[in-house]
Amino acid sequence: MSRRSSFLSGVVEGDYGQAWDHATRLQIVSMIGGLGLSAFLYCPKSDHYLRRSWQSDWPEREWRRLRELAAHASESGVLFGVGLSPYALYDNYGNREREALRNKVERLNALGAPLLALLFDDMPGEIEDLASRQSEIVADLLCWTESERVLVCPTYYSDDPVLEKHFGKRPSGYWEQLGAQLAHDVDLFWTGPQVCSDTITARDLEPVVQQLQRPLVLWDNYPVNDGAVRSKHLYLNPLAGRDPDIREHLSGHLCNPMNQAWLSLPALCGLATLYGHKPKEDWLAQVLGEHTLALIRRDAHRFLERGLDGLDARDREQLVSEYTAAGTPAAAEVVGWLSGKYTFDPACLTD
Repeated sequence: MSRRSSFLSGVVEGDYGQAWDHATRLQIVSMIGGLGLSAFLYCPKSDHYLRRSWQSDWPEREWRRLRELAAHASESGVLFGVGLSPYALYDNYGNREREALRNKVERLNALGAPLLALLFDDMPGEIEDLASRQSEIVADLLCWTESERVLVCPTYYSDDPVLEKHFGKRPSGYWEQLGAQLAHDVDLFWTGPQVCSDTITARDLEPVVQQLQRPLVLWDNYPVNDGAVRSKHLYLNPLAGRDPDIREHLSGHLCNPMNQAWLSLPALCGLATLYGHKPKEDWLAQVLGEHTLALIRRDAHRFLERGLDGLDARDREQLVSEYTAAGTPAAAEVVGWLSGKYTFDPACLTD
């Protein structure tokens, strides 16, 4: 029976930098269920037990919170999963590493999560037999996991030349080999023509679907703002620039949100609308606060176009005063952004 049984829509929490707190994450899971979205994939880069320290277990308190999150998602009708990023495991995948991966997967089985992702993104990739090495690891994981659905992020997850700039030249035939060697019911992530794509059309996806020999799961890097440039901006408009006809090439569409969870909700409303789950007209006002929403709509353009660098001290002081008075979680995120709480730290890229 195929693992790919339904269309996934929702959140992939896969950003760098400051992660959401546990209480906020629980609330966002409830809200995406209310929006008609179906999935939440937990894989913040700041969780070292998923990436550089993947062979270590979570401390008891963090593990308890992860179990609570999985249970809450299930109660909310949201498919939950964890994204494991065993850093450059394919460099040396011997018996010891294989056993460590098996132990980690069996630990994750205890969550009872229907989704499991294996993420090879943002790792060195200039290895001739990269696709074969990664396919071997995925095949092992398929034998051990109890999750209903497995997703994989390739090392090269877009045509964007920035990936080769940072992670080395893509091996010849990488996508074709990966598509041929992976089990057909394994989902593969793709971000579009760029890592952060302004628009995505069916024409963008058609050649990739042919090379990978399966529909894609879109890892949509909107509204994420975790980089040196994007962290200076807030992306407060609903998701746009995605043609409805991309659906025929997809088995899922997940948005990577901002470091500011509450402020990511307008974007998620756009995702829900794209797939026919239009929220009630006053939904955002109810969850963000009517006055906060009015402020956000007033300032969305200048926060996007001018960003932090385009606001002088007087602007910031006035805005901090207004948003502080609003007294909502979303307003507090704006205040934090204005005050430098989310300033990009290059150290986050080194895990």
